[in-house]
Amino acid sequence: MISTKQINQELRDIRYYYSKQKELDRPTQFIGKTAISKLVEKYNDIIKDAPVKLYDVYIQLYVNNNTQVALSYDWDCTTDYVKKLNGQLVKYLKEKLDKGEIHNESA
Repeated sequence: MISTKQINQELRDIRYYYSKQKELDRPTQFIGKTAISKLVEKYNDIIKDAPVKLYDVYIQLYVNNNTQVALSYDWDCTTDYVKKLNGQLVKYLKEKLDKGEIHNESA
């Protein structure tokens, strides 16, 4: 079983990866696929089957590197609501990871 703390750390790693994707992907042609690339593929494989609101939260917070405050401003809602949605996202990811529901062969 994966802990919520570990999922949150992996989401932070995914956010960092996407914020530096061009710089991090450039050397892969020489070095090969990185561990973070495999982690991103694993999470992306899980999230593509998520409810649309959770999918959107993942994209906005982790792929597009927005903060919860910025997202609450963009969506015209409270930061507490975005925090609640992020909590639901983490719970969804934990359930899928604990069940081993990963379809991607490289994950």
